Amino acid sequence: MKAVITVTGKDAVGIIARVADKCSEKSVNIIDISQSVIRDYFAMIMLVDIDRLVGSFGDFVDDMTKLGEEAGLVISTMHEDIFNSMHRI
Repeated sequence: MKAVITVTGKDAVGIIARVADKCSEKSVNIIDISQSVIRDYFAMIMLVDIDRLVGSFGDFVDDMTKLGEEAGLVISTMHEDIFNSMHRI
C-alpha cells in the first residue's frame, strides 16, 4: 500500500530531513520524492510505501500533521487510493 505526503510552506533548512526522519521512525519507505523552491516557498510531494507502517495509518497522518504544525508547514498525508479518487477526471 502507498500514501502521498505533500508539504508546503516557507523554505527552511532541514524540511526534507525532518519528514524523512518521521517516515523512518514509523518504518515508512520513501519511494519517490519531488520538491521545488519558488522564491521563499517550499513544495514537496512524496510517494511512500506504508506496508511496514508501525502503528495505524490514522496515527501516522496525525504525526505528520503535528510535525508540520511544529515546523510552520502544512503537511497532508493521504492513502494513495483516496488521492487517486480525488484526482480522477
